[in-house]
Amino acid sequence: MLLWGWGAMNSATIKHAAAAGYPRDRMIGVWWSGADADMKPAGDAAVGYKALMLQHGSGKFAVHAAIERYVYAKRNGSGEAEEIGELLYNRGLIGAMLGVEGIRKAQEKFGRKPLTGEQVRWGLENLNLGEARLKELGFDGMMRPIKVSCADHEGARTARIQQWNGKTWGVISDWYTADETITDPIVKEVSARYATERKITPRDCSKEN
Repeated sequence: MLLWGWGAMNSATIKHAAAAGYPRDRMIGVWWSGADADMKPAGDAAVGYKALMLQHGSGKFAVHAAIERYVYAKRNGSGEAEEIGELLYNRGLIGAMLGVEGIRKAQEKFGRKPLTGEQVRWGLENLNLGEARLKELGFDGMMRPIKVSCADHEGARTARIQQWNGKTWGVISDWYTADETITDPIVKEVSARYATERKITPRDCSKEN
C-alpha cells in the first residue's frame, strides 16, 4: 500500500492500519511520509513501516560532529540536541548547505558582495558538488554528489528505501534511479502548453553560460 501522506495523517494512517491488522511492512510512503516525527506518535504500530528516502536519511556524519562541537557544546544551539541527525534535521541541513554553496558559487563569478536574486540563481544553477567537496563539508556518506544546471534543476534522481525499527530508520535497499521516460514527455508537453497559454517565452539554456 502506498502512503501519500503529510503530517499527522501519516501516524494516524499507520495506527489505523495496525488496528485493522494490516501489516506495516506492506506499507511504503513517499518521501514526505517518512520522517521520525511521523513515526514516533504511532508508537510500536509503526515498526516495519517503509518509506522512500531521497538524498538523505537519518543518522549522524562528520558535519553533525562539527555542529555538536562548535555550536551545541558552546550552548548556541537553537533546537533540541536530541533531534540532531533525525531525518527532518538532516533535510534542513542539506537545504542550508546547498543554499550557502549556491551563494559561494555565485560570488566566485560576481564577487564577494551582496548578490541579486538572478546572481544567486546562477550560482544554484551551476552547483557541482563532487565527492571531494562533500567530504570537505562533512557530508561524505550522507548524500551523493549533485550537479545542477540551467536545464536540470534536480541535479540527482536517486533514492533508497528505509524502514522504521521502532526507534530509528534503517536503510534496506541500494540506490534506485528514477525512470523518467514516461514522465518527461508529459512534463514537457504540459509545460509547453502552459507557456503558450500564459504567453511565456521559455528559457533557452543553450544560450546561457
